[in-house]
Amino acid sequence: MSDSYGEWPLQRLMTEVVGSGPKSAADMTREQATEAFERILDHDPDPTTLGAFWLANRWKRNDGEELGAYVDVMRRDSVVTAEPDADPVDCGANYDGKQSSALLGVAAGVVAAAGGTPIVVHSGDRVPTQQGDAYKHVLDELGVRTELSPDESARMVDEVGFGFYYQPEFNPVVDALWDRREKMGVRTFVNTVETLGNPANADVHLGSFYHLAFAKKIVETVRESEAVGFDRVLMFQGMEGYDDVRPGSTTVAEWSAGGDVEDFTVETPDYGMDFESEDLHVDDVAVDSAAITADVLAGEERGPFVDAVALNAALRMYAGEDVDSIDEGVEAAREVIADGRAESLLADLCAF
Repeated sequence: MSDSYGEWPLQRLMTEVVGSGPKSAADMTREQATEAFERILDHDPDPTTLGAFWLANRWKRNDGEELGAYVDVMRRDSVVTAEPDADPVDCGANYDGKQSSALLGVAAGVVAAAGGTPIVVHSGDRVPTQQGDAYKHVLDELGVRTELSPDESARMVDEVGFGFYYQPEFNPVVDALWDRREKMGVRTFVNTVETLGNPANADVHLGSFYHLAFAKKIVETVRESEAVGFDRVLMFQGMEGYDDVRPGSTTVAEWSAGGDVEDFTVETPDYGMDFESEDLHVDDVAVDSAAITADVLAGEERGPFVDAVALNAALRMYAGEDVDSIDEGVEAAREVIADGRAESLLADLCAF
C-alpha cells in the first residue's frame, strides 16, 4: 500500500474530472486512475465520496487506460500469485455469479483438462451485487476443497489439471471491499477488474460478455495493463454474463498479442445445442449444477447439458490453442467423456 499519495483525492477527481455527469465527464489519466485505486484499496476515501466515485465511473464508463491502471494497482497491492508449472487457460467469470441457469464451467473445465488443456478458475463467495452462485459454490457441492492458499491452488493445477483460486486468499485487499460494494446496490468497475486478477499468471484469458463492445474493452484493458500478463483473450456471449455459452447464434471475440480483435459467430445447433436458453435453467444453481456435472462426466445422459458441456469445453481447448477448431474440440470433449477420463479427473479433483 502507498504511504503517501499524489494530488488527486477522490473528491477532487469528482469535482474536476469524472463527476459532472455521463455526457460532460472526462476520462482520467493513468496517473489519476492509479492514485484513485491506491486510495480505495487503502480505505482512504470517505464512504460517501467512494460511492459517488464508483457511480460516476459507472455513468461515464471507464476506458481501457483507466481499467488497465486499476488492474495494475490490484495486481501490485492485492493479488498474491502462485504460478503452476502447467500453462493453464484462466477462466475469470463474473464473480457475482448466476441466479437461474446451470453453471457448467466446472464440468466444461474438467472435460477440457481431461483433454489436455489445463484450466484455472477463480471466484469469491457471494460477491455483490447479485451475490449469486459462482465457481466456488458448485465445487463445494461436489465436495472439492475451495478455501485454498494460492500455493495449494497452483499445486491442484499441476496434480489434477484443473485448479481453483479463492478470492479472499489470492486477492484479499479487494475482497475486503465487500461491505462497501454491497451497500452500493449496483456493480462497479471492481466487478470488471477482479475477473482479471490472473492469480496463476496464465497467458490466456477466457471470459464472456453481453455485447461485443465489452469484449473489445477487455482486450483494450489487457493491452493497457503493464502487469496482467495475458497475450491471448477469447470471449463469447455467455448466459447471465457468465462463461457458459448462450444457445443460438453466439458471437465469439478472439485476440492475440500483436493483432486486432477478430470476431466470428458460432451457431450452437451445429454442435448439438439445438435448444433454448430456458432448457438450461435450474431451480438451485449450485446444487443442480453439481449434480449435472457429476452425471454428465459419468456418461449418464442429462439432455441438453451434455451438448452444452462439450461445446463449452471445446471453447476452452480452442482458447488454449490445443485444438485447431471448435469442431475438433467438441470431438475431443465427447471422447474424454465417453472413455471415462473426465470422470476420473473429477474424482482426482475431489480427492485433492
